[in-house]
Amino acid sequence: MKSLSMKLLYAVVFLVLLNVSCSKSDNNPGTGGGGGGATSTPVSILVMSYSPSTVTVKTGTVVKWTNTDATSHTVTSDNGTTFSSGNIAAGAVFNYTTAATGNFPYHCTIHGVLMAGTLVVTP
Repeated sequence: MKSLSMKLLYAVVFLVLLNVSCSKSDNNPGTGGGGGGATSTPVSILVMSYSPSTVTVKTGTVVKWTNTDATSHTVTSDNGTTFSSGNIAAGAVFNYTTAATGNFPYHCTIHGVLMAGTLVVTP
């Protein structure tokens, strides 16, 4: 019986890991961090906040938000047009390659003003 329980436990762990790895996505086609020599800057989505809440990068940098919370979030520029991740599932990633300089406040459309950050892009 113990052997069957262990096999079942391993199967469940495998399925959970498979689900997490398959749910990771780049919801912004053409802006992934691979190739081209672009630098990448990580931002964690953790405990209903972006960390760090303000990120300063140069044009052409890939900003990579990773949702480490247990619930979905979004990364949406306040103007609604510069970038919008759509729903980022728990464990998933959203990449955005900066193109224009300026200050870009953003928020989670699911949680509103409770979750806000600023992306600062310099030349």
